[in-house]
Amino acid sequence: MLGMSGGVDSSVAAWLLKQQGYEVIGLFMKNWEDDDDDEYCSTRQDWIDAASVADVVGVDIEAVNFAGEYKDRVFAEFLREYEAGRTPNPDVLCNAEIKFKAFLDHAMQLGADRIATGHYARVRERDGRFELLKAIDPAKDQSYFLHRLNQSQLSHTLFPLGELHKTEIRRIAEELKLPNARKKDSTGICFIGERPFREFLNRYLSFRPGPMKTPDGEVVGEHVGLSFYTLGQRKGIGLGGSRKHRGDDGNHEPWYVARKDVAANTLYVVQGHDHPWLLSASLGAGQASWIAGAPPAEGALHAKTRYRQSDMPCSHQPLAADRFALQFDQPQWAVTPGQSAVLYDGDVCLGGGIIELATPAG
Repeated sequence: MLGMSGGVDSSVAAWLLKQQGYEVIGLFMKNWEDDDDDEYCSTRQDWIDAASVADVVGVDIEAVNFAGEYKDRVFAEFLREYEAGRTPNPDVLCNAEIKFKAFLDHAMQLGADRIATGHYARVRERDGRFELLKAIDPAKDQSYFLHRLNQSQLSHTLFPLGELHKTEIRRIAEELKLPNARKKDSTGICFIGERPFREFLNRYLSFRPGPMKTPDGEVVGEHVGLSFYTLGQRKGIGLGGSRKHRGDDGNHEPWYVARKDVAANTLYVVQGHDHPWLLSASLGAGQASWIAGAPPAEGALHAKTRYRQSDMPCSHQPLAADRFALQFDQPQWAVTPGQSAVLYDGDVCLGGGIIELATPAG
Protein backbone atom coordinates (compact mmCIF):
# COMPACT_ATOMS: atom_id res chain seq x y z
CA MET A 1 0.00 0.00 0.00
CA LEU A 2 1.54 3.25 -1.22
CA GLY A 3 0.90 6.67 0.24
CA MET A 4 -0.06 8.83 -2.74
CA SER A 5 -0.14 12.57 -2.10
CA GLY A 6 -0.85 13.83 -5.59
CA GLY A 7 2.78 14.89 -5.97
CA VAL A 8 5.21 13.66 -8.59
CA ASP A 9 7.38 11.67 -6.17
CA SER A 10 4.72 9.28 -4.88
CA SER A 11 3.25 9.08 -8.37
CA VAL A 12 6.50 7.78 -9.88
CA ALA A 13 6.90 5.52 -6.83
CA ALA A 14 3.64 3.80 -7.85
CA TRP A 15 4.99 3.05 -11.31
CA LEU A 16 8.36 1.87 -9.96
CA LEU A 17 6.71 -0.56 -7.53
CA LYS A 18 4.57 -2.01 -10.31
CA GLN A 19 7.70 -2.43 -12.46
CA GLN A 20 9.24 -4.38 -9.58
CA GLY A 21 6.32 -6.78 -9.56
CA TYR A 22 4.35 -5.54 -6.57
CA GLU A 23 0.58 -5.42 -6.42
CA VAL A 24 0.04 -1.77 -5.51
CA ILE A 25 -2.90 -0.02 -3.91
CA GLY A 26 -2.68 3.74 -3.48
CA LEU A 27 -3.82 5.43 -0.31
CA PHE A 28 -4.52 9.17 -0.20
CA MET A 29 -4.27 10.47 3.35
CA LYS A 30 -6.37 13.42 4.43
CA ASN A 31 -4.70 14.77 7.55
CA TRP A 32 -6.29 18.20 7.83
CA GLU A 33 -9.89 19.29 7.36
CA ASP A 34 -10.51 22.44 9.42
CA ASP A 35 -10.43 24.66 6.34
CA ASP A 36 -9.89 22.39 3.37
CA ASP A 37 -11.99 24.70 1.19
CA ASP A 38 -9.64 27.57 2.02
CA GLU A 39 -7.69 29.25 -0.77
CA TYR A 40 -4.45 28.07 0.82
CA CYS A 41 -5.39 24.40 1.14
CA SER A 42 -4.69 22.10 -1.82
CA THR A 43 -6.28 18.88 -0.55
CA ARG A 44 -9.02 18.79 -3.17
CA GLN A 45 -6.64 19.31 -6.10
CA ASP A 46 -4.14 16.85 -4.60
CA TRP A 47 -6.81 14.15 -4.48
CA ILE A 48 -7.75 14.83 -8.11
CA ASP A 49 -4.08 14.57 -9.11
CA ALA A 50 -3.55 11.36 -7.13
CA ALA A 51 -6.65 9.72 -8.63
CA SER A 52 -5.64 10.81 -12.14
CA VAL A 53 -2.17 9.33 -11.72
CA ALA A 54 -3.58 6.08 -10.33
CA ASP A 55 -5.70 5.79 -13.48
CA VAL A 56 -2.70 6.34 -15.76
CA VAL A 57 -0.39 3.98 -13.86
CA GLY A 58 -3.09 1.37 -13.39
CA VAL A 59 -3.47 1.08 -9.62
CA ASP A 60 -6.52 1.24 -7.38
CA ILE A 61 -6.63 4.14 -4.94
CA GLU A 62 -8.68 4.93 -1.88
CA ALA A 63 -8.84 7.90 0.47
CA VAL A 64 -8.64 7.66 4.24
CA ASN A 65 -9.18 10.40 6.81
CA PHE A 66 -6.55 10.62 9.54
CA ALA A 67 -7.49 14.19 10.53
CA GLY A 68 -8.52 13.15 14.05
CA GLU A 69 -5.28 11.30 14.68
CA TYR A 70 -3.29 14.15 13.20
CA LYS A 71 -4.94 16.75 15.40
CA ASP A 72 -4.38 14.70 18.56
CA ARG A 73 -0.88 13.38 17.89
CA VAL A 74 0.76 16.10 15.78
CA PHE A 75 -1.07 19.41 15.82
CA ALA A 76 -1.66 19.50 19.59
CA GLU A 77 2.06 18.97 20.18
CA PHE A 78 2.87 21.62 17.56
CA LEU A 79 0.79 24.17 19.50
CA ARG A 80 2.26 23.16 22.87
CA GLU A 81 5.78 23.66 21.58
CA TYR A 82 5.07 27.07 20.07
CA GLU A 83 3.30 28.18 23.25
CA ALA A 84 6.45 27.22 25.20
CA GLY A 85 8.58 29.43 22.94
CA ARG A 86 10.18 26.58 21.00
CA THR A 87 10.16 25.92 17.24
CA PRO A 88 8.88 22.39 16.52
CA ASN A 89 9.23 20.34 13.36
CA PRO A 90 5.80 18.76 12.73
CA ASP A 91 7.05 16.77 9.72
CA VAL A 92 9.16 14.60 12.04
CA LEU A 93 6.18 13.87 14.29
CA CYS A 94 3.83 13.35 11.34
CA ASN A 95 6.10 10.65 9.91
CA ALA A 96 6.38 8.84 13.24
CA GLU A 97 2.72 9.14 14.28
CA ILE A 98 0.71 9.25 11.04
CA LYS A 99 2.53 8.00 7.96
CA PHE A 100 4.36 5.19 9.71
CA LYS A 101 1.87 4.46 12.49
CA ALA A 102 -1.76 5.28 11.61
CA PHE A 103 -1.17 4.57 7.91
CA LEU A 104 0.92 1.48 8.63
CA ASP A 105 -1.70 0.10 11.02
CA HIS A 106 -4.46 0.76 8.47
CA ALA A 107 -2.50 -0.96 5.70
CA MET A 108 -1.74 -4.02 7.83
CA GLN A 109 -5.42 -4.33 8.78
CA LEU A 110 -6.27 -4.39 5.07
CA GLY A 111 -3.81 -7.22 4.53
CA ALA A 112 -0.89 -5.35 3.01
CA ASP A 113 2.60 -6.84 3.30
CA ARG A 114 4.40 -3.52 3.06
CA ILE A 115 3.77 0.19 2.95
CA ALA A 116 5.69 2.55 0.68
CA THR A 117 6.07 6.31 0.45
CA GLY A 118 7.69 8.82 -1.87
CA HIS A 119 10.36 9.79 0.68
CA TYR A 120 13.97 10.02 -0.47
CA ALA A 121 15.65 7.50 1.83
CA ARG A 122 16.71 3.84 1.84
CA VAL A 123 16.23 0.81 4.09
CA ARG A 124 18.85 -1.91 4.45
CA GLU A 125 18.55 -5.18 6.31
CA ARG A 126 21.74 -6.52 7.91
CA ASP A 127 21.83 -9.58 10.16
CA GLY A 128 18.13 -9.32 10.87
CA ARG A 129 18.30 -5.63 11.81
CA PHE A 130 17.01 -2.74 9.72
CA GLU A 131 18.98 0.42 8.99
CA LEU A 132 17.74 3.76 7.68
CA LEU A 133 20.13 5.12 5.05
CA LYS A 134 20.43 8.45 3.32
CA ALA A 135 19.08 8.70 -0.22
CA ILE A 136 21.46 8.57 -3.17
CA ASP A 137 20.46 12.14 -4.07
CA PRO A 138 22.04 14.29 -1.32
CA ALA A 139 19.95 17.32 -2.28
CA LYS A 140 16.70 15.43 -1.64
CA ASP A 141 17.64 13.10 1.24
CA GLN A 142 14.84 13.03 3.83
CA SER A 143 16.31 10.69 6.45
CA TYR A 144 16.39 13.67 8.84
CA PHE A 145 12.57 13.66 8.93
CA LEU A 146 12.44 9.87 9.36
CA HIS A 147 14.83 9.47 12.27
CA ARG A 148 12.10 8.49 14.77
CA LEU A 149 11.17 5.31 12.91
CA ASN A 150 11.76 2.02 14.70
CA GLN A 151 12.68 -1.53 13.70
CA SER A 152 9.07 -2.68 13.30
CA GLN A 153 8.16 0.29 11.11
CA LEU A 154 11.23 -0.05 8.89
CA SER A 155 10.70 -3.79 8.49
CA HIS A 156 7.39 -3.06 6.75
CA THR A 157 8.53 -0.04 4.69
CA LEU A 158 9.76 0.46 1.13
CA PHE A 159 11.29 3.68 -0.22
CA PRO A 160 11.24 3.23 -4.02
CA LEU A 161 12.92 6.59 -4.72
CA GLY A 162 15.95 6.14 -2.49
CA GLU A 163 18.26 4.98 -5.27
CA LEU A 164 17.28 7.70 -7.76
CA HIS A 165 17.94 11.39 -8.26
CA LYS A 166 15.11 13.90 -8.49
CA THR A 167 15.99 14.69 -12.10
CA GLU A 168 15.38 11.04 -12.94
CA ILE A 169 12.00 11.12 -11.18
CA ARG A 170 10.93 14.13 -13.24
CA ARG A 171 12.16 12.44 -16.44
CA ILE A 172 10.15 9.30 -15.72
CA ALA A 173 7.04 11.36 -14.98
CA GLU A 174 7.40 13.20 -18.29
CA GLU A 175 7.92 9.96 -20.24
CA LEU A 176 4.84 8.40 -18.63
CA LYS A 177 2.89 11.59 -19.39
CA LEU A 178 1.68 11.78 -15.82
CA PRO A 179 -0.79 14.65 -15.37
CA ASN A 180 1.28 16.06 -12.49
CA ALA A 181 4.71 15.63 -14.12
CA ARG A 182 5.48 19.34 -13.80
CA LYS A 183 3.69 19.96 -10.52
CA LYS A 184 5.75 21.95 -8.03
CA ASP A 185 7.03 20.16 -4.95
CA SER A 186 5.07 21.00 -1.81
CA THR A 187 6.93 23.03 0.79
CA GLY A 188 6.28 24.11 4.34
CA ILE A 189 3.94 22.64 6.91
CA CYS A 190 1.04 20.68 5.44
CA PHE A 191 -1.75 22.24 7.52
CA ILE A 192 -0.51 25.78 6.93
CA GLY A 193 0.11 25.48 3.21
CA GLU A 194 0.93 28.79 1.59
CA ARG A 195 -1.03 30.93 4.06
CA PRO A 196 0.73 33.57 6.19
CA PHE A 197 2.17 31.85 9.26
CA ARG A 198 1.23 34.53 11.79
CA GLU A 199 -2.33 34.63 10.53
CA PHE A 200 -2.60 30.89 11.06
CA LEU A 201 -1.12 30.81 14.56
CA ASN A 202 -3.33 33.69 15.65
CA ARG A 203 -6.34 31.41 15.28
CA TYR A 204 -5.09 28.99 17.91
CA LEU A 205 -2.79 30.82 20.31
CA SER A 206 -2.92 34.13 22.16
CA PHE A 207 0.19 36.29 22.25
CA ARG A 208 1.59 39.10 24.35
CA PRO A 209 3.81 41.76 22.82
CA GLY A 210 7.00 42.46 24.71
CA PRO A 211 10.39 44.15 24.54
CA MET A 212 12.98 43.40 21.92
CA LYS A 213 16.44 43.85 23.45
CA THR A 214 20.11 43.69 22.54
CA PRO A 215 22.55 41.57 24.60
CA ASP A 216 23.47 44.63 26.68
CA GLY A 217 19.81 45.15 27.63
CA GLU A 218 18.96 48.08 25.37
CA VAL A 219 15.37 48.03 24.11
CA VAL A 220 15.38 48.47 20.31
CA GLY A 221 11.81 47.52 19.50
CA GLU A 222 8.75 45.48 20.43
CA HIS A 223 8.00 41.91 19.40
CA VAL A 224 4.44 40.82 18.60
CA GLY A 225 4.66 37.48 20.47
CA LEU A 226 7.61 35.16 21.07
CA SER A 227 6.03 32.28 19.16
CA PHE A 228 6.26 34.22 15.91
CA TYR A 229 10.08 34.17 15.93
CA THR A 230 12.72 31.50 15.58
CA LEU A 231 16.42 31.62 16.37
CA GLY A 232 18.48 32.83 13.45
CA GLN A 233 15.50 34.59 11.87
CA ARG A 234 16.46 37.65 9.86
CA LYS A 235 13.35 38.69 7.93
CA GLY A 236 10.18 39.92 9.54
CA ILE A 237 11.80 41.18 12.75
CA GLY A 238 10.75 44.75 12.06
CA LEU A 239 14.05 46.50 12.73
CA GLY A 240 15.35 46.93 9.19
CA GLY A 241 18.73 45.88 7.86
CA SER A 242 20.48 49.22 8.30
CA ARG A 243 19.00 50.43 11.59
CA LYS A 244 21.46 50.78 14.45
CA HIS A 245 20.63 51.14 18.10
CA ARG A 246 21.76 54.09 20.21
CA GLY A 247 25.32 54.17 21.43
CA ASP A 248 26.69 51.54 19.08
CA ASP A 249 29.83 51.80 16.96
CA GLY A 250 28.07 52.39 13.67
CA ASN A 251 27.24 48.74 13.09
CA HIS A 252 24.87 48.49 10.11
CA GLU A 253 24.76 44.70 9.87
CA PRO A 254 21.40 42.90 9.67
CA TRP A 255 19.51 41.94 12.81
CA TYR A 256 18.94 38.33 13.83
CA VAL A 257 16.83 36.69 16.51
CA ALA A 258 19.30 35.28 19.06
CA ARG A 259 17.38 34.22 22.19
CA LYS A 260 13.96 34.05 23.79
CA ASP A 261 13.33 34.65 27.48
CA VAL A 262 9.86 33.17 27.91
CA ALA A 263 9.60 34.02 31.61
CA ALA A 264 10.32 37.69 30.94
CA ASN A 265 8.53 37.68 27.55
CA THR A 266 11.64 39.21 26.01
CA LEU A 267 13.14 38.67 22.57
CA TYR A 268 16.88 39.22 22.19
CA VAL A 269 18.28 40.33 18.85
CA VAL A 270 21.85 40.80 17.63
CA GLN A 271 23.56 42.31 14.63
CA GLY A 272 25.72 40.20 12.36
CA HIS A 273 25.40 36.62 11.13
CA ASP A 274 28.37 35.44 13.21
CA HIS A 275 27.51 37.11 16.50
CA PRO A 276 28.62 34.88 19.44
CA TRP A 277 25.04 34.58 20.68
CA LEU A 278 24.15 32.79 17.44
CA LEU A 279 26.89 30.16 17.81
CA SER A 280 26.68 27.05 19.99
CA ALA A 281 29.47 24.68 20.98
CA SER A 282 27.18 21.99 22.38
CA LEU A 283 23.57 21.01 22.90
CA GLY A 284 21.38 18.80 25.06
CA ALA A 285 18.49 16.83 23.58
CA GLY A 286 15.60 14.81 24.97
CA GLN A 287 12.80 12.56 23.70
CA ALA A 288 15.50 10.53 21.98
CA SER A 289 14.48 7.85 19.52
CA TRP A 290 17.00 5.29 18.23
CA ILE A 291 16.42 3.26 15.09
CA ALA A 292 18.40 0.31 16.47
CA GLY A 293 16.36 0.43 19.68
CA ALA A 294 19.26 1.62 21.84
CA PRO A 295 21.52 4.70 21.80
CA PRO A 296 24.84 4.57 19.98
CA ALA A 297 27.98 4.32 22.10
CA GLU A 298 29.73 7.44 23.33
CA GLY A 299 32.14 8.79 20.75
CA ALA A 300 32.63 10.59 17.46
CA LEU A 301 29.72 10.83 15.03
CA HIS A 302 28.11 13.42 12.74
CA ALA A 303 24.90 15.35 13.32
CA LYS A 304 22.42 17.72 11.74
CA THR A 305 20.60 20.29 13.85
CA ARG A 306 18.44 21.40 10.92
CA TYR A 307 17.34 19.79 7.65
CA ARG A 308 19.26 21.94 5.17
CA GLN A 309 22.64 21.41 6.76
CA SER A 310 25.75 19.36 6.08
CA ASP A 311 26.64 16.62 8.55
CA MET A 312 28.78 18.20 11.25
CA PRO A 313 31.45 16.30 13.26
CA CYS A 314 30.58 15.97 16.92
CA SER A 315 31.10 13.92 20.05
CA HIS A 316 28.03 12.06 21.29
CA GLN A 317 27.43 11.45 24.99
CA PRO A 318 24.43 9.38 26.13
CA LEU A 319 22.88 10.85 29.29
CA ALA A 320 19.92 8.48 29.68
CA ALA A 321 17.85 6.18 27.49
CA ASP A 322 16.02 9.19 26.07
CA ARG A 323 18.56 12.00 26.49
CA PHE A 324 21.97 12.84 25.05
CA ALA A 325 24.48 15.66 24.63
CA LEU A 326 26.53 16.68 21.60
CA GLN A 327 29.81 18.58 21.59
CA PHE A 328 30.65 19.99 18.17
CA ASP A 329 34.10 20.25 16.64
CA GLN A 330 33.11 23.66 15.25
CA PRO A 331 30.47 26.04 16.70
CA GLN A 332 27.04 25.59 15.12
CA TRP A 333 24.83 28.45 13.96
CA ALA A 334 21.36 29.08 15.41
CA VAL A 335 20.85 25.77 17.20
CA THR A 336 17.12 25.95 17.94
CA PRO A 337 15.21 24.34 20.85
CA GLY A 338 12.30 22.32 19.51
CA GLN A 339 14.11 21.26 16.35
CA SER A 340 15.64 17.80 15.91
CA ALA A 341 19.29 16.87 16.37
CA VAL A 342 19.82 13.80 14.17
CA LEU A 343 22.88 11.56 14.35
CA TYR A 344 24.65 9.80 11.50
CA ASP A 345 27.39 7.24 11.09
CA GLY A 346 28.31 7.73 7.45
CA ASP A 347 25.15 7.13 5.41
CA VAL A 348 23.38 5.41 8.29
CA CYS A 349 20.85 7.49 10.23
CA LEU A 350 21.04 6.39 13.87
CA GLY A 351 18.16 8.43 15.30
CA GLY A 352 18.05 11.61 17.30
CA GLY A 353 16.12 13.78 19.72
CA ILE A 354 14.50 17.15 20.32
CA ILE A 355 16.93 19.97 21.12
CA GLU A 356 16.26 21.31 24.63
CA LEU A 357 19.14 23.72 25.14
CA ALA A 358 22.23 24.99 23.36
CA THR A 359 25.43 26.22 25.00
CA PRO A 360 26.98 29.42 23.58
CA ALA A 361 30.34 28.95 21.92
CA GLY A 362 31.92 31.92 23.66
